[in-house]
Amino acid sequence: MNRPRFREQVLQAREDAIVASVSRLLAEKGFDLMTVDEVVADVGIAKASLYKHFTSKEELAAAAMVQVLERTQQETERLAQLPLDALGRLQALVRWAYQQQLAGQMPSLPAQNSTLRAVLLANRAYMDRLMALSDVLGGWITAAQGAGQLDATLPPELVLYTLYARACDPVLGVMRAGGAYSDTQIVDWLVHTCFKGLAP
Repeated sequence: MNRPRFREQVLQAREDAIVASVSRLLAEKGFDLMTVDEVVADVGIAKASLYKHFTSKEELAAAAMVQVLERTQQETERLAQLPLDALGRLQALVRWAYQQQLAGQMPSLPAQNSTLRAVLLANRAYMDRLMALSDVLGGWITAAQGAGQLDATLPPELVLYTLYARACDPVLGVMRAGGAYSDTQIVDWLVHTCFKGLAP
């Protein structure tokens, strides 16, 4: 087994630091407001060093999203080992996504951005992980619909996209900024309304 050379270790550590910085800045500011200059200042490297790893702001965001999908896959694997039914797993995953937001670990991407969308669609690591995650969640959704726990008249892909949208739900930040409720209360209410709506 060959150990990575020192230079490779340094390059990997720098790349990890860049992606961690991008994830945090995307969570704080969103894609449109984040700049490459902020990333290099946060990491403490020259812009030329950053461009050895990533050629654009879009590639930076894609790397952060690959990391998010990897963490999400790990969480789905953990949940699959627990004694939960399909609905319980979906609810637990949505709760986890809200907790990731609270921890500043969930990048905020624009709903529509052609250049970023093109980069994400062309990123094999991103697409492979997204498809694998969608397959797992799709299985949980159809199982929950089959058990009568979710509305079976809704297309499963609509439910899937609704759940993905919870990862960047702006209600969490607005409610938290108000300061009237605890994080736990807010997350509980958001999970409740995600799956049960607003009806009493």
